[in-house]
Amino acid sequence: MSYFVHILLNNVIPLSLLIGLGIALQRAFQLDIKTLSKLNFYLFSPAIMFLMLYESELSFGVMFQVLLFFFVYFFALFGLTEIVIRLRRYGGGMRSAMRNSVIFYNSANYAIPLNQLVFVGDPFTLSIQIIIMMMQNLIPNTYGIYSVNAHRKPLKETMRTILSMPVIYIIPIALFMRVFHIPVPHPIYISIDYIAKGFIATALVTLGIQLGTMKWRIQLSDVAISNVLRLCVGPLLGFAVVWALGFHGDMAKALVLSCAVPTSLSSVLLAVEFDNEPEFASQAVFSSTVFSIFTVTFVIYCLQFIP
Repeated sequence: MSYFVHILLNNVIPLSLLIGLGIALQRAFQLDIKTLSKLNFYLFSPAIMFLMLYESELSFGVMFQVLLFFFVYFFALFGLTEIVIRLRRYGGGMRSAMRNSVIFYNSANYAIPLNQLVFVGDPFTLSIQIIIMMMQNLIPNTYGIYSVNAHRKPLKETMRTILSMPVIYIIPIALFMRVFHIPVPHPIYISIDYIAKGFIATALVTLGIQLGTMKWRIQLSDVAISNVLRLCVGPLLGFAVVWALGFHGDMAKALVLSCAVPTSLSSVLLAVEFDNEPEFASQAVFSSTVFSIFTVTFVIYCLQFIP
């Protein structure tokens, strides 16, 4: 019950308040969501990614194990989602929208505080989650952009868009500076820190603005499928992968927990920026965040059965 209350008070309610603020602002002022989307992609997201990696305590041994898990898990989840997409006969942009709502999950502002709650501030499990966050930031900015444009734009134009994303350059720069202990000049560091602190609020307000523009034709069956795949199948598959790879202890528990979180805001940002089923994406993020109170609490309970 304590985990349930903590997730409710520290994740769901604060996120919902900012989303509600975005809805209210949109109804009052008819804000330009494209501008906010570009701020997230080109300013706030790269800044928070840089700080997270630059300040983290990462080891190459842990990174190899986590990346091994991540790629096995990612492709298995991708395959399962693709089966559902084919069975449901989704077409056009809905294929990528459904896929992105499952394979992109909230590994930063939801998963990092959750990790620190469950493992009582353990720097080892935090480093695991930061690696997951790094990949969950990189893939939406590469494959994610490709997926929402592949059915309507030439490959050359899509690749040009991908190569314009700052995150794909920020990640290697941050890791290089971290490994070789290259200091960031203090005035620049403060500026990056200010920008990074704006990411969560701006992304959630953007989600609220998108929800505020919708006609609220709720795609119940599609959203329910997305939620089940993300919140139920996702952690079950995580359990299976850690077992198959022979991982155990806090490493295995942290990896399974990382799979249990709701759909990432990046799926909404992609949908809004590239006009790809933004209503479905917004509903999937919002509903999965609400229902995660119950599913994540159950996953935390089940972690005790991992040796």
